[in-house]
Amino acid sequence: MHALRPLLRKSLFNLFAAALACAALLAPRAAGAEALLLIEADSGKVLQAENATIPWYPASVTKIMTAYVTLKAVKDGKLTLDTLITVSPTAASQSPSKMGFRPGTQLTVDNALKMMMVKSANDMAVVLAEGVGGSIDGFSAMMNDTAQKLGMTQTSYVNPNGLPADGQITSARDLGILARSFLRDLPEYEYFVHIPAIRFGKRVTGNFNKLIGRYPGADGFKTGFICASGYNLVASATRNGRRLIAVVLGANSGTARAVKAAQLLERGFSQDNLTWLRPSLGTVEKLVPVDASPPNLREDMCGGHRKRPASDDDDALIAANGGATGSASATGGEAQVTFFTAGLQPPLMKASELMASAPAAAEPVLVYTGPTRTGTALIAAVAADADQQATPKPRGKKSRVAKKPDAADKPKDAKTDAKTAAKTDAKTAAAKPDAKPADVKSDGKTAAKPAGTKHAAAKSDAAAKPAASGDPAPKPAKPKAATKPAAKPANNS
Repeated sequence: MHALRPLLRKSLFNLFAAALACAALLAPRAAGAEALLLIEADSGKVLQAENATIPWYPASVTKIMTAYVTLKAVKDGKLTLDTLITVSPTAASQSPSKMGFRPGTQLTVDNALKMMMVKSANDMAVVLAEGVGGSIDGFSAMMNDTAQKLGMTQTSYVNPNGLPADGQITSARDLGILARSFLRDLPEYEYFVHIPAIRFGKRVTGNFNKLIGRYPGADGFKTGFICASGYNLVASATRNGRRLIAVVLGANSGTARAVKAAQLLERGFSQDNLTWLRPSLGTVEKLVPVDASPPNLREDMCGGHRKRPASDDDDALIAANGGATGSASATGGEAQVTFFTAGLQPPLMKASELMASAPAAAEPVLVYTGPTRTGTALIAAVAADADQQATPKPRGKKSRVAKKPDAADKPKDAKTDAKTAAKTDAKTAAAKPDAKPADVKSDGKTAAKPAGTKHAAAKSDAAAKPAASGDPAPKPAKPKAATKPAAKPANNS
């Protein structure tokens, strides 16, 4: 019996270790599970990591790699920011968010990059991919080759915009490596990752990254969302010459991801002098990948419990939700984390309050179609884009008015019915000698009545003159046929 005890202890220990391993693998699949990472941009030192090496669906943070590959091609002289690229039918067919340009529209690499990074335009990602790599598949191969060279061992790409695809996978670890590489390899182009807003024609679009213009020192990077991934964000901020990168994957709203990123960054900056007290987590490249399938958060993110459809452009601020996302579960205990915010009163704010505040005033960057322009030519190009935005709108309004349920009862339709009825009765009268001209005239007046009065009156008029012509009985059915379009607005609404 004594000889069996060590074996029993070892077996129990192995079972316990296996249970812990299973729990670790299953943890990211639970509702509200997330992957978090905080690193130093210069050294790659890991300051905090939770599920950082669990595979995850990247969604639109994919566009960081799309921008990296494109700008690397620019830096290598393969094209320029002024190079014109064309919107293909494939690009135009991408799902929103997108600019919505028609196939054949041309614009510069510079403008396409700005639209992609600020508005997260899926069509612009494809335009860039086709312009640089010839096709989506060709560009995806370039993305995967770049990922391997950078050490992103958990990443694979299928498309340049992050729209749902089984093979589109990354991790917080790999996204941290990518963000560091962007800052290290393309410092002259990093302004693309922190543009506060763009203006296209009359339309101004703010950056989906809520930290830009709100969190002091925020200077990157990109948001992402699909139902399977939850709300993702790669963020960066600089304070006193020290730059940190935060990665949040799987948050439950656009605001929550921004709050969590702000908390990570603030903890990193405020504990700068106490890092020696914490055990070293090594560098981001040394984090050990976990061999698992990415969690699918579709039900949690897009299930029937949501009051409105989820999207990357989630502007449901905490203040508008009555503080719902400001709970400890949503913000990781934000009550203990406050922020020094220059120029704001009071001087200390909670993360949720900071994200709910208006962004700092900033002039939106002009974007436009066509070749690079300056001066009066730029003003003319912006005006032309604005005119194109305005032109289709009146047509849409008119068509909607014409399809209103009561359109069939308007005087215009009544006159049309009267004329049609009169022509039909005149032909009938000519074919049958026993029909009197007076009956035709009377029917013409009678046919006009149902459109201007109630249908009940139309029926009584028809019943009063059954022998006026050869086919008076179907006449009251005309107004019913005219009301058929009333069903269309209900289907289109």
